[in-house]
Amino acid sequence: QVQLAESGGGLVQDGGSLRLSCAASGRTFTFSRHGMGWFRQAPGKEREFVAGISWSGGTAYADSEKGRFTISTDTAKNTMYLQMNSLKPEDTAVYHCAATTTLWITRIPSDYDYWGQGTQVIVSS
Repeated sequence: QVQLAESGGGLVQDGGSLRLSCAASGRTFTFSRHGMGWFRQAPGKEREFVAGISWSGGTAYADSEKGRFTISTDTAKNTMYLQMNSLKPEDTAVYHCAATTTLWITRIPSDYDYWGQGTQVIVSS
């Protein structure tokens, strides 16, 4: 079993920055055995892929996040991060981290086996 816990959300102004964290735990969890992803869900909208990182450190981003967001992991801390810069009001959503036993990056939510409870990000205009 894998447990994921997000933190770092909050209220920020248009153009500001936030860093989200996802602490992973569980007897079987290692980044070398799991692909990881960040998703977000705004009210009334479907959950959408934001960024992903493979077991080998390869990364992928949604087109709207390229150049603004950076995904990374700290294996010593078993923690994944999402650095978000130049935030826009349309980035407002609940952000979830997720883990999959699929080792490559997948943008499909149903491919992920474990999910965190989410952290709220609100970007004010």
